[in-house]
Amino acid sequence: MKKIVLKILKFLAFFSLGAFIFWFIYKDLDIDRIKSVLKNEVKYFWVVVSLVIGLLSHISRTLRWGLMIEPIGHKPRFINTFLAVMIGYLMNMAFPRMGEISRCGVLSKHEKISFTKLIGTVVAERLVDMISLLILLGVVVFSQFGKMLNFIKQNPEFKEKIYAVFTSPYLIVAVIVFIILFLVFRKAFKHTVIFRKIIDILKNFKEGFISIQSIKKKGWFYFHSIFIWTMYFLMLYSIFFAFDFTRNLGPIAGLTVFVLASFGMVAPVQGGFGAYHFMASEALALYGVAKINGGIFALVAHESMTAMIIVIGIISLLVLPFINQRNDIVEEKIGN
Repeated sequence: MKKIVLKILKFLAFFSLGAFIFWFIYKDLDIDRIKSVLKNEVKYFWVVVSLVIGLLSHISRTLRWGLMIEPIGHKPRFINTFLAVMIGYLMNMAFPRMGEISRCGVLSKHEKISFTKLIGTVVAERLVDMISLLILLGVVVFSQFGKMLNFIKQNPEFKEKIYAVFTSPYLIVAVIVFIILFLVFRKAFKHTVIFRKIIDILKNFKEGFISIQSIKKKGWFYFHSIFIWTMYFLMLYSIFFAFDFTRNLGPIAGLTVFVLASFGMVAPVQGGFGAYHFMASEALALYGVAKINGGIFALVAHESMTAMIIVIGIISLLVLPFINQRNDIVEEKIGN
């Protein structure tokens, strides 16, 4: 009962955080203007293109995960692996990071693979994704550094906000208190649950990196790793052509928005709700896109992606038992 209550409270906390960010972004925007653009000005053909590209990325992720599972002595069926991936995405809509555990549980049950070993493959997968995102962030920072400086110069209020945050007496006091507490209680800290979890995470990343080295078809693994992130980028960049105010922005602008919005997706809120919208609209502001237009763009990009995940995720939940029941019957007949 206690665990259920904690899960509910955790869900509400994450959801409230996302909802607050979402409200903060859209509270001052013209709702009638947003409705008008969504109804009359969006070229939904490009939204459909975006969703098709997104589906290709999920298929590629499925194939890559299969390659990562092979070294542990299993070759799961594609359909079960794909359904597990999509159910994982759906679960992330309820609890951040729950998707990784859910998809491992689904595949473990229907493919008779060790759950612990599957978790190891997902840790390795996340390590690759993190490295990929950091590389893209580096490309954006180096290529768009001048534009970011110009944006700060042209928007002194933005500069003032950043300065206010880093010079806040509350932040300074908090940092000093944290340093003092760490120095005083550093020995005791080593025996805490938090410290052990940090060590476990570091060990998992190390084991994940080692497991990547044992992949047999490394060429295909690298191909899918590049293909997945290329599709992610094109999925968002396609939405640029759905609006008149973004269609003339180049691929570098698209990459900047994509990378910053991706950091919104990894925020501890369900499906990046609120955080994605904030990061995407702020990134578009670098290229002179009005706040309301940036908000509309983020709304279409995020909600179309979310709708696809929910629809395919629910279908996957419904189809999964039927497919495996039929496979069990076929295997039983073959055995007889």
